[in-house]
Amino acid sequence: MDLIRFVLNLLWFVFGGFISLFWFLCGLFLAITIVGLPFARSCFVIGAFAIWPFGRVVVDRQVHTGEADLGTGSLGFLGNVLWFLVCGWWLALAHVGAAIANAVTIIGLPWAWQHLKLALLTLAPIGKMVVDADEA
Repeated sequence: MDLIRFVLNLLWFVFGGFISLFWFLCGLFLAITIVGLPFARSCFVIGAFAIWPFGRVVVDRQVHTGEADLGTGSLGFLGNVLWFLVCGWWLALAHVGAAIANAVTIIGLPWAWQHLKLALLTLAPIGKMVVDADEA
C-alpha cells in the first residue's frame, strides 16, 4: 500500500500538485503581518497536505490531541468565518471544479477525491491538522 501511495503522490505532484507550493508563498506573505499569523499556519497546513495528499487525512486538532488551544475555540471559529468570507469559498469552489474536471475521466478519480478533500479543508482550515491515515 505504501508503494501505491508513493506512486499516486508522485503523479499528483508532477501533474499539478506542484502548484500547491503557492500555499507556502501565501503563508509566508501572511506571516509577515501580525493579523495574518493564524491564517499563515493554515496555509502551511493546506500546503503540506496539498503537496503529498495520498495516505493522509485531515482531522480536528482538539479531537486528535485532546487539548484545546486558540485555534480550536471561539477565536478559531471566528477566524474560520473570516477565512470563509474572504477566500475560503472561492478556493473550495476552485477545488470542486478541478474535482469535476478530473472525475470526467476514470483515471482522474483519485485526483478528484483529493481535490474534494482539499475543498473541505479550504472551507474552514483553522483548528485542523493533517495526520497519516494509519494514525487517524
